Amino acid sequence: MRTLVLNAGYEPLAVVSFKRAIILVLNNKATVLAGAPEATVHSAKDEFELPSVILLSRYVRIPGSRNVPVSRRGVLRRDGHTCAYCSRPANTIDHVQPRSKGGRDTWENLVACCFACNNRKGDKTLAEMGWKLNFTPRMPSGTVWSVRGTERLEPDWNPYLQAA
Repeated sequence: MRTLVLNAGYEPLAVVSFKRAIILVLNNKATVLAGAPEATVHSAKDEFELPSVILLSRYVRIPGSRNVPVSRRGVLRRDGHTCAYCSRPANTIDHVQPRSKGGRDTWENLVACCFACNNRKGDKTLAEMGWKLNFTPRMPSGTVWSVRGTERLEPDWNPYLQAA
């Protein structure tokens, strides 16, 4: 079971294991906002309801901005596993500006791509191929991207994630 951790200002921070969540609650560093009454953990003397959502008692400042690191899985997920060139199912990624021509591994230069289009394009630019992108690639944003562990959402979290 996983637990959503909210900052003192109710913004989502992270997803942690239920063990970590119980420790935070027992040490008075967090309070339980939502739990799973049918799921409990037993100690030698006590019984605890598994927390689904906890709220930190003190505000935690997040250093810097929340940049989403570039990854193959992230690019495929951002583009919905759909080829940016032909809209068929994508199973790889492509550099819009090829690395051989100065392209870098950035959200703006990587798109999901099918094997056929990737092989056909090779190390050519879009202008050389006469192709156009169906969208402008950019770094994804939103709670699902900035809060680690929210790839698989729990139904109990919906009210807390929609406010963010």
